[in-house]
Amino acid sequence: MFKGIYSLQIPGKVIAGVDSIESLKDIIKNEKVEKALIITDKGVWNAGLVEKPIEILKSCGCNIEVINNTPPEPEVSQIEEIFKSVKSMECKMIIGIGGGSSMDTAKIISVLMTNDSSIREILGTDRIKNKGIPTLMIPTTAGTGAEATPNAIVLVPEEKLKVGIVSSKLIPDYVILDPSLTVKLPPAITANTGMDALIHAMECYISLKANPFSDTFALRAIKLISGSIRRAYNSGEDMDARHDMLIGSFYGGVCIAASGTAAVHALSYPLGSMYRIPHGLSNAILLPYVMEFNMDAAIEKYRDMAIAMGIDVNGLSSEQAAQKMVESLYDLTRDLNIKSPLREMNISERELDEIVESASKVTRLLDNNPKKLSKEDMRAIYRKII
Repeated sequence: MFKGIYSLQIPGKVIAGVDSIESLKDIIKNEKVEKALIITDKGVWNAGLVEKPIEILKSCGCNIEVINNTPPEPEVSQIEEIFKSVKSMECKMIIGIGGGSSMDTAKIISVLMTNDSSIREILGTDRIKNKGIPTLMIPTTAGTGAEATPNAIVLVPEEKLKVGIVSSKLIPDYVILDPSLTVKLPPAITANTGMDALIHAMECYISLKANPFSDTFALRAIKLISGSIRRAYNSGEDMDARHDMLIGSFYGGVCIAASGTAAVHALSYPLGSMYRIPHGLSNAILLPYVMEFNMDAAIEKYRDMAIAMGIDVNGLSSEQAAQKMVESLYDLTRDLNIKSPLREMNISERELDEIVESASKVTRLLDNNPKKLSKEDMRAIYRKII
């Protein structure tokens, strides 16, 4: 029996399925939202993915404000500028549409509206006093899980580091998971974000804070994502694959709320902050190497993950099953054509020192890893991707 106290945080209401975007009408009417703020990015806006939500909002008589230039890997100052431009709009709901950057920005803007704190004052854990105005998350990628988490990640340039804001006040009130909004994702983004979702589930499953709640969601997420990511990558119109990816990604986000990620994410943060490598890609290129490093600290759980991935482990020892699982991750990254952009950057020893030093500061995640990493361990892992 698991010993200890554990908890589960999930969004207030989650609506899923093909064309579930239509439920936006009921949400707006039930909440009596007279004015809503949509936060998204240029890619999502230009792809036309915001058109349907706007059409529905207008049909409800809801006034709309739009911020459609959320940057990838947003910096503190960039989110502050967005907040300055919207704080006097008197919007009653914030709708984040897109990937992790747009949804995290929406969550942060929500709590800034109801607190007198600056972003820097809420960096860290449990530093938000008041719940924000109501939020609705509509992911258009299957990967970040931001629609399910009490987290938001921001870039602090002067520290060359991405920093988390962690608070139950950030849990969204509503989530719409409509796979039809993800079919236009290009294969590369499908691969990168999909691997990010898989990593969430795997890291949460082996983390030191893992518990019966996170274990349940993690194994189901691993099964859904590993069984559908190649299909979604090779055939973007495969609605069944897109559905399973989106649900698996959501489950991965629930895992983050229940137990949290670990070393893969810790080591990926400097790659995003220093080299602007997209979050999903930086995680994906690290995944096989970090999982191989961690293997001897969680052999039985690796065997569980192998089974969830559909790997035949009959007749194998736990160690052999674990090794097959790690090998499958190398195979998956090759099948999805995931390559490290660092190999083209001629990273110097001095730069490598900076990367290692930056990663070593992400103690919130490193302390949750099942196996302690020294700076030399980190250096050895980074060398494999440069």
